[in-house]
Amino acid sequence: MKRILIIEDELAIAELEKDYLELSGFEVQVETTGDIGVERALKEAFDLIILDLMLPNVDGFEICKRIREEKNIPIIMVSAKKEDIDKIRGLGMGADDYITKPFSPSELVARVKAHLARYERLIGSGQKENEVIEIRGLKIDKTARRVFINGEEKVFTTKEFDLLTFLAENPNHVFTKEELFREIWDMESIGDIATVTVHIKKIREKIEFNTSKPQYIETIWGVGYRFKV
Repeated sequence: MKRILIIEDELAIAELEKDYLELSGFEVQVETTGDIGVERALKEAFDLIILDLMLPNVDGFEICKRIREEKNIPIIMVSAKKEDIDKIRGLGMGADDYITKPFSPSELVARVKAHLARYERLIGSGQKENEVIEIRGLKIDKTARRVFINGEEKVFTTKEFDLLTFLAENPNHVFTKEELFREIWDMESIGDIATVTVHIKKIREKIEFNTSKPQYIETIWGVGYRFKV
């Protein structure tokens, strides 16, 4: 399901846009201030952003500029300002489209669908699709070596990523610490298998809601670890 972020300080407008987009099958998140909006836009994985121009704390121009420095996803700028100079400035900052208020929600949905389709064609024309593992809110992008939990990216070291990926690719199989050490560190586990325990602990801190009751990596006492599906 495509994820859309609406950054709009007029809550009634944001909720109307959200309702129409959700009816069209999108997952929609709303933020009403510029500072929180840009933080989520940069931190989380969204497929498209609907961005109001006049926002508290950080305006739409600055948000668009900061997103474009890091991401290439479609941005639709929305504003009550009808002047050409604002439209030119918004598009110059990297916005893909500019809609002037008031507009019909159905028009917005149509533009969202068109920009998502165009973006998919562009990235699909020159790139192979990334190899991704997705399990209950956990997303492991093997190609980009990135990990997301409920849309939020988590930073992993090389060995943490390799260990998580190996377990996720071999679900419901119990591995001993020795087996994991040999597989991930590519050497015999001569008295230093404690490093596996340390890495499992760090991975759990990043992906588990409750580390004392893990939903992904289960400890099989006296044996080793198993990735649950």
